[in-house]
Amino acid sequence: MARIFSGIQPSGELHIGNYLGAVKNWVQLQATYPGAIYCVVDYHAITGSYDPAVLRARRWGMAKSLLAAGIDPAQAVLFMQSDVPEHTELSWIFTTITPLGDLERQTQFKDKSSKMESIPAGLLMYPVLQSADILLYRADSIPVGEDQIQHLELARDTARKFNAKFGVEYFPEPKPLLTPTRRIMGLDGNAKMSKSLGNTIGLLETDEEIWQKLRPAMTDPQRVRKSDPGRPEVCNIYQLHKAFNDEATVSNVAQQCSTAGWGCMDCKKVLLEGMVQELTPIRRRSAELDAEPQRVLDALADGGRAARGIAQQTIAEVRDIMGLGSTGLAG
Repeated sequence: MARIFSGIQPSGELHIGNYLGAVKNWVQLQATYPGAIYCVVDYHAITGSYDPAVLRARRWGMAKSLLAAGIDPAQAVLFMQSDVPEHTELSWIFTTITPLGDLERQTQFKDKSSKMESIPAGLLMYPVLQSADILLYRADSIPVGEDQIQHLELARDTARKFNAKFGVEYFPEPKPLLTPTRRIMGLDGNAKMSKSLGNTIGLLETDEEIWQKLRPAMTDPQRVRKSDPGRPEVCNIYQLHKAFNDEATVSNVAQQCSTAGWGCMDCKKVLLEGMVQELTPIRRRSAELDAEPQRVLDALADGGRAARGIAQQTIAEVRDIMGLGSTGLAG
C-alpha cells in the first residue's frame, strides 16, 4: 500500500498560508492514503535560539490546529517528531553518506547562514534530518510545495546513495505530490505569508479580526480608482478567492474586477464570506479541543506509538544491512 509522509514546524496555531499551502491538502489526502503519516517536526525548530516555554506552547497550538483543521486520527498518524528518537538515529547514519558540499549548496542554508555570525551545525544538517524524516517511514510520495522540492531531491539522492553503497533496494525514492494551491503570498503582497513578517491571517481568528486584516490588504497596485479596471491575475486577494470560493464565484469576481463592476472592498467582502464559511467549523472544533485537551494528547500518544512501531522496524533493518547492532553478531 502506498504511504505518504509530511511534516510541519511547530509555529503555533495555523495561519491560512500553511493551511492552504499544506494542511488542507493533507486532510484531503488522508482519505486517499489510509495511514498517512503527519509529523510536527519539533527537532527542526531548535536549530536557533528559542524559549522552551514558547516552543512547548507552539507545539501544542500546532497539534490542536491540525486536528481542528480536519486531520483525523482514525485515518492518519499524527505525532511529535521528538517522541520518535529513530529520526535522529537515521539522521546520523545519513550524515555518513552525505557530501558536505551538497549541504552547503542548499538554498535554505545559504540564505539563513548569511545572516548569522555563528552558524550552528544543526542548520547545516537540517536537510539530512529532513531526509531521515521521510525515509524512516519508507514513504512513496511526499506532499510538498514547490519551495521544498530541493530538500526532497536530497532525500531521493540519499536513498540512492544508501541503496548503492550497500547493494540493496531498500529505500524507495519518494515522489513529490505537489500541493494544488500555489504559494500563498502575505497580505502585503511582498513575500510568502509568514508569522515572522506579520502578514498572515490566523486560522482561528474571528470574523471581525479577519476583516480588519483584509481591508488594508494589498490588491492590484495599478488600480488606483474604483473606476479603473483591475487585473485579477496579479491580485493576491483574487488568489485567495480561488482557495476559498467555488468556481462560479471566482469567475464572477474576475469579471467584476476586470470590468470595474466592483471596487476592491466589494471583492474583499465576498472573500470574507467564503473564508468564514470554511473557517467557522475549524474554529468550532478548536474550541472543543480547548475544552477537552486530553483528546489532543491521546491523538499524539496513539500517533507516536504507531509511528515508532514503523520507525523501529526500519532502524532494525537498516542496522542489519549496515552490519550494526548486536543481532546476528556472533553469526
